[in-house]
Amino acid sequence: MRKLVHRPRRLRRSPALRNLVRETNLTAHDFVLPLFVSDKIDKRRPIESMPGVSQLTADEVVDEAQRAQDLGLQAVLLFGIPDQKDEQASGAYAENGVIQKALRAIKKKCPELIAITDVCLCEY
Repeated sequence: MRKLVHRPRRLRRSPALRNLVRETNLTAHDFVLPLFVSDKIDKRRPIESMPGVSQLTADEVVDEAQRAQDLGLQAVLLFGIPDQKDEQASGAYAENGVIQKALRAIKKKCPELIAITDVCLCEY
């Protein structure tokens, strides 16, 4: 095998290029935990089509968000399942909607946690 006289370093020229071509390195900070919160239940209910995932009550979702943050996650994605649906999707913007209540409770307990809310109206 021949030795290279000159080692090409065109992809190491700047920090931006180095970051672009570096090996993939995933940590807990890179993941977003989906959480399903429901007004229709009074205790955790497994989602049959998603093994290991459950619909949670408003209290349970706060505890789950805290656990996620304790494990190093920086963000959760909230999916709401309201008690009632209507043609205006009023639960999506109601002051005491399922997501609104969960979001306030999560931010009170975990102010540094990023909480993303789902904008799909299929459940509303």
